[in-house]
Amino acid sequence: MGLRGKVVGQVEISFHGDVYYEIYRERPHDVPSMCSAIHSIEGQGGTVGSTITLKFTHDGKTKMAEDVIEAIDDEKKLVKFRVVKGDILEAYKSFSLTCEVHSNDDDHFVTWTLEYEKLSEEIPLPLSYLQTILDITKEMEDHHHAKK
Repeated sequence: MGLRGKVVGQVEISFHGDVYYEIYRERPHDVPSMCSAIHSIEGQGGTVGSTITLKFTHDGKTKMAEDVIEAIDDEKKLVKFRVVKGDILEAYKSFSLTCEVHSNDDDHFVTWTLEYEKLSEEIPLPLSYLQTILDITKEMEDHHHAKK
């Protein structure tokens, strides 16, 4: 088995995908008010090279990650983050997360892609991180519906 890989998860959301994309592209500091797993986000989004530091819960533990925005593509509604510091890098040599929003008519999907390089063969695939991110996406959707 290789040390590098990619895991992908997709979830349908019922509110417009442009709203979700705007939050991750421009207003990541709003995410903690929408979900319980993200405790705080410091820094600014919106531009490639921006740094964002977040505290979050994963597997029942509070963790920290510092991410750099590596890519923004408004046409594809895509934002890519690369983890440069934090707890994730205790198990992974490299770790990046890409959020891409797909909208057509009344259908809106959020696809999260995690690309990684494990430090050793014994490190598990980052499926629990993917599940945490998908849970955050659904909790943001629930927050959106509660506001209506």
